[in-house]
Amino acid sequence: MKKEAEIFHQIVEDRRSVRKFDTNYNFDHDAVKRSLDSAILSANSSNMQLWEFYRIRSAAARERMAALCLGQNAAKTANELVVFVARPDLWEKRLESLLAHFSVIMPDKEDRKAKLTYRYYEQWIPQLYDVRFPLWHDLKMKALIWKNKSKPFMRDVLTRDVPIIAHKSVALAAQTFMLSIKAEGYDSCPMEGHDSHRLKEFLNLPSAAEISMVVGVGKGLPEGVYGDRFRVPNEDVIFEL
Repeated sequence: MKKEAEIFHQIVEDRRSVRKFDTNYNFDHDAVKRSLDSAILSANSSNMQLWEFYRIRSAAARERMAALCLGQNAAKTANELVVFVARPDLWEKRLESLLAHFSVIMPDKEDRKAKLTYRYYEQWIPQLYDVRFPLWHDLKMKALIWKNKSKPFMRDVLTRDVPIIAHKSVALAAQTFMLSIKAEGYDSCPMEGHDSHRLKEFLNLPSAAEISMVVGVGKGLPEGVYGDRFRVPNEDVIFEL
């Protein structure tokens, strides 16, 4: 095993969901910035980057967040919290940025690779993400599924599936963030327990935005780890064909 792999596996092994942090520790907030810089490099669906990350740093904001996270210790004692948000509604803005990027790296639209790329982003992406009229969107997508019924085709394309696609990408970014935080010498705890409605109001988010998770960050205390790690046996979840 390469040295880099050993280091990575040790970080994965050491990462735990720590639910109580040392509030008196001299926390390096730049570690959060560096970890978010890494999170932004995460794999994501079609490179659409339909995510936003909100850092909660001030004492007043963290106190409010603790209430919105239902009083969890991981929120009350965190040195900082990061809210991971799925933004499928930003698809047009993100698409515009991608197409501008392609115009620089693939200026010849007649090139075969460029043709395929532009066709995908100019035709398929709008069909998938434009859900302003759900009934019409789903009818179009069901027609595409029917048209391709005799061959493999992406079928999770209905209106209800679009936010899920964005959430998958956000989750990948959140995991990258938490592993980076561990590499920085700190701990984290992802929290799904929160009042999403009030949290969206607090962050001034539109209705189409969705909270994926809140991650508390800090220097973990030993009592913040609630017991030994438990995982079901590998043979119950890992299969080979």
